[in-house]
Amino acid sequence: MNLAYDDLGPRSGRPVLLVHGHPFDRSMWRPQAEHLAEDGYRVVTPDLRGYGRSKSRNTKTGLDVFAEDLVELADHLDLERFVLGGLSMGGQIVMQLVAGHPGRVEALLLADTFAGLDTPQAKQARYDTADRITAEGMEQYAEELLPKMISRQTRATRPDVEAHVRKMMRNAPKEGAAAALRGRAERPDYTNSLEAINVPTLVIVGSEDEFTPVADAELIHRKTAGSTLVVIEGAGHLPNLERETEFDEALSTFLTNSKSSGATP
Repeated sequence: MNLAYDDLGPRSGRPVLLVHGHPFDRSMWRPQAEHLAEDGYRVVTPDLRGYGRSKSRNTKTGLDVFAEDLVELADHLDLERFVLGGLSMGGQIVMQLVAGHPGRVEALLLADTFAGLDTPQAKQARYDTADRITAEGMEQYAEELLPKMISRQTRATRPDVEAHVRKMMRNAPKEGAAAALRGRAERPDYTNSLEAINVPTLVIVGSEDEFTPVADAELIHRKTAGSTLVVIEGAGHLPNLERETEFDEALSTFLTNSKSSGATP
């Protein structure tokens, strides 16, 4: 297994696999991993290929590659079926995985993500940004992203969150981040595949998210039968860090309800 990962909680607990976004690492999910592990879940949080401590030599990494890495990790850990969650790019990887391996997933979390394609301008911007960070590194890019990643309220009241987000972005390996941007620019449209999802699904979004606004979450909610939509007030693109108490409560309630609904065999 080539991915670095944390595996918290009892091995007999209900497995939950959480997928970080760009340009972060597995520490993005630390509050949720610790909270769920204390409640008896087995929580696996990997560093995606080319991020954190997971190595890669790719110059372009498609979301299908990330998804197959996660299936391989689940196989390595003997996780036949599991709850699968992702935020932003991680949410798109989740959509890719559940489309290709629907039998592996018993419940879904889609946080601050979007199912459709980029505009031609946004697609080109991913390629341009990939070239830029390959040449310049992550520091300036991180500073430009930071005000859009977390809400103004979070920046004013949660210096701990701002410091954590800045550290993850600045420390992201530039080659891995660039490869992901190139691969993500060429991702398929997941909008119609949402209609095939037949497991309990929680859609969460921060009310102040600039990257994937509430309207994107509402579209996913409409397309995914029986899904639940939760808007975290005052949070930006990272509600799991900005408002971790509210996020954890929503996720715990969903996991309890999804198990009682018979999602687990």
